[in-house]
Order: sequence, then C-alpha cells, then structure tokens
Amino acid sequence: MINPKTGLTSNFLQVNGNSALASLSGSLLGAISVITESVACIEVEQEKFIEIGCYFYRISPAIMELQTTENTPKNAKEILTSLSQSINLAKELVENCQKGKQHVSDTELRSIIAQLERAVKDMGECLCLIPSSTFQGEEYAEIVVRSLSDEMQNVHFEVRQPQELESRMISVVELPKKEFTPIESDLYSITVEVSRENSQVLSMPFDIPKRTSQSSQRKSGSTKYLTELSQVAQYIEPLYETFSCPLTNEIMEDPVTIETGITYERKAITEWFEACENPEDIRCPTSGKKLTTRALSTNVALRTTIDEWKERNEAARIKVARAALSLASSDSMVKEALRDLHSICQIKPYNKIQVCDAGILPLLVKFLEHKDGHIRCAVLELLRQLAEEDEAKEMIGQILDISTLIKMISSTLQAVRHATLLLLLELSRSQVVGEKIGSAAGAILMLIRIRYNRNTDPFASEKADEILKNLEKCPDNIKRMAENGFLEPLLNHLIEGCEEMQMEMASCLGEIILGHDSKTYVAERASPCLIKMVQSGNTLIRRAAFQALAEISSYHPNARILVESGVVHIMAEEMFIRTIYNEPMNSKKEAAAILANILESGIDHGILQVNTQGHPVDSDYVLYGIIYMLKNSTPDELNINLIRILLCLTESPKSMATVVSVIKETEACCTLVEIINNPHEELGVAVVKLLIKLSPYVGHTLAERLCKTRGLPENLIEIPTQTNQYITEKQALSAKLLAKIPHQNLALNLALLGKNIVPGVLQTINLIQKTGTRSSRYANAYLEGLVGILVRFTTTLYETQILFLARNHNFTQVFTELLVKTSSDEVQKLSAIGLENLSSESIHLSKPPQLKRKKFMKLFYLPKSLSFGSSKKKKIPLCTVHRGVCSSQSTFCLVDAKAVERLLACVDHENAEVVEAALAAICTLLDDKVDVDSSVSLLSEVHAVKHVLNAVKEHKQEGLWQKSFWVIEKFLVKGGDKSASDISQDRLFPATLISAFHHGDGSTRQMAENILRHLNKMPNVSTTAYYST
Repeated sequence: MINPKTGLTSNFLQVNGNSALASLSGSLLGAISVITESVACIEVEQEKFIEIGCYFYRISPAIMELQTTENTPKNAKEILTSLSQSINLAKELVENCQKGKQHVSDTELRSIIAQLERAVKDMGECLCLIPSSTFQGEEYAEIVVRSLSDEMQNVHFEVRQPQELESRMISVVELPKKEFTPIESDLYSITVEVSRENSQVLSMPFDIPKRTSQSSQRKSGSTKYLTELSQVAQYIEPLYETFSCPLTNEIMEDPVTIETGITYERKAITEWFEACENPEDIRCPTSGKKLTTRALSTNVALRTTIDEWKERNEAARIKVARAALSLASSDSMVKEALRDLHSICQIKPYNKIQVCDAGILPLLVKFLEHKDGHIRCAVLELLRQLAEEDEAKEMIGQILDISTLIKMISSTLQAVRHATLLLLLELSRSQVVGEKIGSAAGAILMLIRIRYNRNTDPFASEKADEILKNLEKCPDNIKRMAENGFLEPLLNHLIEGCEEMQMEMASCLGEIILGHDSKTYVAERASPCLIKMVQSGNTLIRRAAFQALAEISSYHPNARILVESGVVHIMAEEMFIRTIYNEPMNSKKEAAAILANILESGIDHGILQVNTQGHPVDSDYVLYGIIYMLKNSTPDELNINLIRILLCLTESPKSMATVVSVIKETEACCTLVEIINNPHEELGVAVVKLLIKLSPYVGHTLAERLCKTRGLPENLIEIPTQTNQYITEKQALSAKLLAKIPHQNLALNLALLGKNIVPGVLQTINLIQKTGTRSSRYANAYLEGLVGILVRFTTTLYETQILFLARNHNFTQVFTELLVKTSSDEVQKLSAIGLENLSSESIHLSKPPQLKRKKFMKLFYLPKSLSFGSSKKKKIPLCTVHRGVCSSQSTFCLVDAKAVERLLACVDHENAEVVEAALAAICTLLDDKVDVDSSVSLLSEVHAVKHVLNAVKEHKQEGLWQKSFWVIEKFLVKGGDKSASDISQDRLFPATLISAFHHGDGSTRQMAENILRHLNKMPNVSTTAYYST
C-alpha cells in the first residue's frame, strides 16, 4: 500500500509470488528509466521533452504499487498491459529520435510530440481504473493517484511554430561510454499542496527519489519503504568510494594526491606526515610505499566532481523535503524535512536561495499556524536562516503575512515568541520588508510593549528594541512609533538628522495627535530645534517647523516652555517684520496661530515681549499691526488667528483698555462688522465673539455700523425652518451680540423691527421650549440670545411702533411664562428684567375708564324707564395698584399677568443675578407713583417678605441687599404691625443688617440703619454724619 507519511509505496517491490506481474512491472520501470534519460539529451524543444519524461517518471510509484500491494486488484494485469503499450510506444519514439534519422522535420517533430501526448493521456486513463480497495483506506494516497490521473488526461503540449525554432532539426546527442549522469532538471516538480483540512487536492504530482539499481530497492524478505528523508537522500545518487578520504572515511573537501597517486584530504595527510616519528621514512598510509617527497598535488578533477555531486544531491534533497512538506502526512515527517532543510542551508549560502527558488516558502508559511509549537519554532528558525540572504528577505516578505508573525509574538510559548522576534529582526534589516512590518496592524504597538517589558522577558525586550531601530530606516515607521507613544526615534532624528530627515520628522510631529503626557516632553526637547528650522531659508523646512510648533503650542501647558525658548519674539518678527518677496509660504498665518495658542493658555501678557525694544504683546505697536493686517484683506485663516489674539488681549482689563483705544482711533469697528458677512464659518464665529467683548465699550458705534452694513442686522438672526434643524455656534453668538449691544439704541431696535424679526424670534423660542435645549449644543445659548433681543425692545417703549409691537405680541405674558418654562438662569434673569421694564411703564399706560358718550350714540339707548336691566351703571374693574384700567397685554400689568407669584419663586433662586432681577421687577410695584398700600397688601397675601428675608440671608451681593432692604423698609412703613412682627421675629435678619451697616456702601448702610431704627435696634439720632466723616 501507499504510506501516508510519504505518499509513496510502503512495501517497495515486495515479493508476492506473482512472477508474471513482477516481470511486467520490472520491464515497464526499465523502459521508463530509458525514456527519462533520453529526453534530457534532446536539445530542440527540450523543455517539452523533459516535461513529457516527468509524467513517465511520476507514474512509476503507481506501477510499483500494483505489483507490491497486499490487496492486488483483479484488473492489475490488464492495467499494466495497457500501460505497457503506451510506455513502449513512447520508448520507441524517443529511441528513434536517437538512433534513427539524424534530422527530423518540423512536421515529424509535431507528430512525435502529439503521439507522446496521446500516450500520456492513455496512461492517465489507465490510472483511473485502479480500484479504491487497492489503497486499503489510505485516503491521501488515493487522492494523489486520482489527481495525477486527472492531470495526465488533460495534458497538452504546445509546439512552437517553425519560424520560432532556432533550428529546424533535432540534434542527436551521442551518449558517452562512461556512466551517464543525467542533466539536473526538475523532472518531478512539486507545484501544488494537499489541503489536510478538506482532504482535497488541487494537483499533487508524485515526487520520489531516484534509485540507482533494482537491487537497492529490495531487501531479503519484506522491506519497508524508506521514510526518513536523510535515508532517502542517500539513495538519490550513490556515494562513490573515491570521494572518501582513506584516513578519515569522510567526503573530501580539499583532495590532494601524493607521490603514490592516492588521493587524501589535505588536512588529514598533512597531519599524518607531521605525526610520523621518522621524517626520513615516511610511507603512504594506504600502500605502505616509502615516499621520497611530501609534495601534495591538488586533485582538481576529483574536487570538481565532488562539488558537482554535492550540488546534485543537495538539490535533490531540497526536492525531497519539498515533497514531504507538501504531503505533510505526519508531524515527524514535517520535522525531519525541516531539519534536513536546515542542514542543507548551513552547508553554503547559495543553498538558501535554492530553497527559496524551489517553492518551499509557501509551504513553510502554511506551517506557521501548525498546532505543534515545536514545528512552528522549527519553521521560524528556518525562515530566519533563509532571511540571512538579502535576496531571500524580500521573497519572504512578499509571501509571508506579517500579521501572522505579530500574533505569534504574543504566544504563550516563550520559544515561539523568541523565534518570531529573531525572524522579524532579520527581516527588518531590509528597508522594503521593514516598511511592510511597520504597516502591519498593531506591529509597532506590540513591539513597543515588548520593548518596555524588560523585567518580564529581557531577551524579547532586547530584540524588540533592535527591530525598532531597524524600522527607523523608514520615516513612516518613525511616525507610527510616535503615534503609539514611542517618541525617542522621532525626536532623535529631528535633533540630529540631516535637513531632509529633520523636515520629515517635523512634518510627522505636526500631523500626529500626541497625548497630553507626551506634549510637554516633546516641547522641551523639540522647541529649540524647531525655532532654528523656522529661521531657515528653506521654505519646506520652515513650513514643517511651523506646523510642528502649532501642534505643540495647542497644548496650553507648553506655553511657558515655548516662551522661554524665544518663540514669541520669532513669531512677532514673522508677523510684522519679515517681508521676503516671492516666498511661496505665507508664514504670517502660522506665526499668528502659534502666538494665539500661547495667549489662549492664560499666560501673563506682561512677560511677553515681541522685540528687543521691550514692546509687550498688548502694546500699541502690536495692536496697530494687527488692525492694519485686518484692514488689508488678508487671508481668512490669518484673520481668524489675528482676531483670536485680540480676543485674548480683551481678557485683561489693562489690555482691554488698549484694544478699545486702538479700535476707536483706527475706526476698526467698520472692518470687524463687515467681516460678519464673510462666508467662512470659523472667521464669523471669531469676529462675533470679539464684538460681544467690545460691545460694552463701543456698543453704540457697533449698532450704527450694523444698521449701515448691507445685509445686517437681519442676517444675524437665522430662524430655523425645521423642527430638528441643528443650531450652529455662529447663530447662537449672533443672537447674543444683538442682545448685548446697548438696549437703549433706538436705531438698532427700529432696524430690527423693520425687518419683522420678532415673529420668527417668538416662534423659535417656542420651538426650542418644545424640543428642549439638548437638541443642539448651542440651543441654550441661542435661546438666551433670542430672549435678550426681546428684552431690548422693552427699553424703548416710548417709541409708538415698539409699544405696539410689545402689546401685539403680549410681551408680558411671554416673559411671565419664560420665568418657569426654562432651566436657564440667564433666560430667567432676562425675563425678569423684561418684566421690570414693562412694569415701569404700567403707571403711565394705566388710565381711568372713559364713560362719556357722544351725543349721536344716545339715540341707540332706551330711556331708563324702559330699560330691562339694572338701573345701576356697569362698573369697569380698576387695578388697585396702578389706579386705572389695566391688563397684561395693553398696560403690561404684572398683577393681571399673575407674574408676582412667579417672580417671588425666582427670589428663592440660588443664582444671585436671577434673584436681584426678580426683586427689581417686584420693586416696580412699590414705587411711589403707584398705590403702595395696595401693593404691600397684595404682596403680603403671597408672603413676599418671607421670600425677601431668605434672599437677604443667603446672598451677600451689594445690589441685591439694596433692593431687598428697600422692599423690607416699604413693608415696615406701610405694612403695619403684622409686617413689622414678621420681620422682627426673624432671628438671623438683624445680623445681616448689622453686617451691611458695618461693611456696605453708603446707600446700603443708610437702608440698613433705617430698618434697624424701625426695629428699635438703633436710636432715632442719625449716624450718617458720623460715617460720612
């Protein structure tokens, strides 16, 4: 049967008593031997004839199997007879080419090849007749034979056209009389593997070692087929006796001939001569003849023969090992093949190339996933050995999936991990393969992790470090190392590398996203080098350095490091002084970005000097330069950074004063307002932020410019058209800007009114309240800005159009509802301010009822005697507070709007600004122009004093105290004994009054004194004069 370990016969030429069958098989094998030897001698179309001979050679094991199997099929003789016809025909055709005509025409040549093709196909058909029982359940053996049968039946040999032939004749080579040595050619090529998982064979040709004689194929009794590859290799070609040194019995490396004509190994015979006791009586070790000279003559012919013999046997051993790895029918077979390949590679470097060229690499790669760790280790070691040759490195890199090796460096077996790292180390010496290793997912990260685990595995750590150093040849790998937290290679090449490498590293530094823990370290090491690069004359180097500095400066803790490195002076010089014409790079943009990053860190402006004259960054020198660039149509990106610098300077009161002064002097408000219409979103956001900061100082100027600029101010309010429309930052900031510009500016209010924006504002407020502020990051800020826009209209109610607007949209009801329908403190504060402004106008708008009738209207009324109703006049209800006819819509009455309770709820708010705004609105009901007695009575019913007392005790703000004390004093004066009792019973309130009396300003102190006097806590004599002095 066929042995599963080798795929070849396991009972080679076993004597089974069937002499006729054995005789027929022997003759067929002899004929095949003649064919394979003859085809190698044909020169024209030699490749075709060798390929034909290969098929005849590969069918030999099947013939042996039919002869030696224990379960000989009944049709064995029929199969062998059919094979005999094809083989004898092929033998005759080849022999005719050698012994017959000396020249064969093209037509005859094509005919011969066609007949040989037919013979091969017939043999393939014969193989398919072998029954499955012959293989006795050896599945792999049957698969191999069936695969060979299919291949032979579908074979086709192309013959070149006559004009393509170098010669139209086949030259017949005369066989030498000496023993024939066949030309080294791949007659038994292994090209396809067997898949053990699905037991399918794509194509598996047989590969057996060549026997020198029939006697070497048998032993007495039953002989098992030789399975160990080292034994098989010995039978490929015999070891001739002349190759061995008579002294060592080993194959000679440097054969030399002595005087007697006998050849020895040079080293062995030299030692023999030196060991002789009598130098004058030296004899030949073999013949015993006395030598007259010690002269050694190199046996060049023998050495050449031995070298050729070794090459043939090494090549054959490689093929045998390849066949074994292809079949892989047992682990021991694979291990033996790997050991043999390892020993072959150790003989000489060229053998490594031969192994790679033999198609063994794909087979080795397959075994990297073998379940046996020892096999994986052996494969890794063999691949490392092959990779020592530069040519082999790239071959392995092309075939090998690096990700497989990356997985293996995490193996639980230390031997596998170490072998994998050694292979990667060898491969990484090639820059091409190094790039492939670096690009493999997770490769750099895993190597860095192993590098840092020195205590766990020192050997692996050392090798990982060496691999990473080799990978540094590729700039992309250095970038990947930095991205994975290993910054040393990048920084070292940045500081010590050539200009080109420095540029590459600076570019990487500008592109990668560093962790916060790394940015400071990078800033400390790289800043001096990058600043030098910025001052270089090379545009590309400057651009890379600027990019890296921008990335480093974006981390605010690095600001002080950069300042100490002198970066502020350099950036200011780039912005205001450097004027190299025709330079393709605009460095002002990058310099402004870096300077803005430093200022945004919150560093003290006073320590930032921009030149040797000592000008600080917030000096007129810098500000005039920035305004000049803003006015001269600089690129949007530069304008963004310039405005960022101005925004930073407005954070300091001292710097703000300088900024406002320069802006007023240069009339820069016009330029800033015009930038609002710029389509660049980021630029628009930046300029609106700056205008919000400046609005308290140049608000009226901004309002004037907004009214005169085309598309403004209506473009600042963009009403969402859809329920789920995303609110942008610019929309929110634009609304806030309109809310921050002085509310009393009538021109701006009328401009907004003329654009009819209020309906859209109210609609958007309702929409945001329904959907909630979580629908967008900026929804809450946008809502605050819209409410602020409504509030600004309440400051100019003296204008008829605006008064009509407030009445038409019932502002009182809108603000009252906003007090409780929002979670925003700012919206509550603004709503309270709006109610305060509206309530302040109520006393002017509330009028007594007009009951006079016009004369002609009397005609429409019946006489009193005929009237069906009451004789009493119908009374129109009057507001007790405002002493007239009131409503929330027409006179903005807080009482009618039921806003008092909601304002008192706001008095209990934890935000002092909301409390103060609510108190201010309540104070309008206690003004001397209204009926204070009625107001106090009304507020007492809702326990207003209790809310106010709680607010006084909880908050310490001066303005809040003043409003609270003012309300309490009103209650003490107008509220009677009940109010005085409620106030005096609060035990903590006197302590608050005393604190205000001692620490408050003049107004607060006076109010506290008055209340203390009402509570009999102070004498009636005024102490104001005492404190005023």
